Amino acid sequence: MKPQDLLRDRLARVLDPELGVSIVELGMVGAIDVDESGRARIEVSLTTVGCPLRAQIDRDVREAARSIEGVDSVEIVMGVLDASAKAALMRVARQAAQRRAPATTIPPQTPVLMIASGKGGVGKSAVTANLAAALAQRGLRIGVLDADIWGFSLSRVLGIRGDVEARHGRMIPLERTFGTGVVKLLSMGLLAEEDQALLWRGLMVQKAVAQFIEDADWSDIDYLLIDTPPGTGDIAMTLARLLPQMGQILVTTPALAAQRVAQRAADFARKSNIRVLGLVENMSGFTCSCGAHHDLFGAGGGDALAAELGVPLLAQIPLNTAISIGSDEGEPAALAESPHGIFHQLATVIVTDIAPPAGAAGCSARMLDALERAVEAGG
Repeated sequence: MKPQDLLRDRLARVLDPELGVSIVELGMVGAIDVDESGRARIEVSLTTVGCPLRAQIDRDVREAARSIEGVDSVEIVMGVLDASAKAALMRVARQAAQRRAPATTIPPQTPVLMIASGKGGVGKSAVTANLAAALAQRGLRIGVLDADIWGFSLSRVLGIRGDVEARHGRMIPLERTFGTGVVKLLSMGLLAEEDQALLWRGLMVQKAVAQFIEDADWSDIDYLLIDTPPGTGDIAMTLARLLPQMGQILVTTPALAAQRVAQRAADFARKSNIRVLGLVENMSGFTCSCGAHHDLFGAGGGDALAAELGVPLLAQIPLNTAISIGSDEGEPAALAESPHGIFHQLATVIVTDIAPPAGAAGCSARMLDALERAVEAGG
């Protein structure tokens, strides 16, 4: 075997410190050359110019190269992956994460929906709570994870209080019945005082989120909704690693600033190989008692962003005092809506189109049903 081939084989054992995948498999290793004097030249491309793991990767590559007999010196030429190479890297990383995703009690076919936004103040938690209530009223069992560790609010919004207990080594989410269904909640709001600030940083927050997923009993649910903090930080990245089956629903407002930040959240999702399932435009307008409609935050932003991202606009939720009052009182507005209300419409789109629950007829089954009906009609 040629020295460069032997060296590439050895570099395949060097793992990206963050992703835990071989740098060769990730496409980070380029040309390798070993000349007659024993000098090795290795091209390594990183995801960003200022990669904080640059020094560690450099050290690991040098150590691997020096383990090859005949290599006396090592030159590493650092570069940056282009856009297509970065996309390929994320696909490989995502596939690797799926192969080694930690064992959880979440049923494998259960849709996991990450409710996300680029910035705070767009009503993401209210959308999560009301969607959960509307889905439960259809007779479904809805898990809700409040992953906003610092800004937890769903225990109040959903009107769920009590102490979280452990059974067989797992946290048991607290339940509340909505109609014929159930909402099961885990939130820091059930573990800490509502007015208590959590002075936690990266690793502690990541561990808390991981425990809510890995050390909790999420069995027997039809959906898992995850209310995430604004932005694309540690919590979002932890969720992407732990739940490779997750899809994202973006919440924004018509304002241009909110749209641009939401676009960054979608960009994060796609770079993390998370499917962007659709967009919800919140606070889309206000209709006063006189019947006049006012676009307080602009108009058309949701449609424009959905078209730009190539995803459906799932709902346009108007400004409604019933939503804020219901959130304060722990009685989601969806409970008082008619079956044709906006949150029930959103639930219908989710169930019938965007993310049907496990057991719902798939495309093949629907085609066969349609064929049978056509044959019966013709007969």
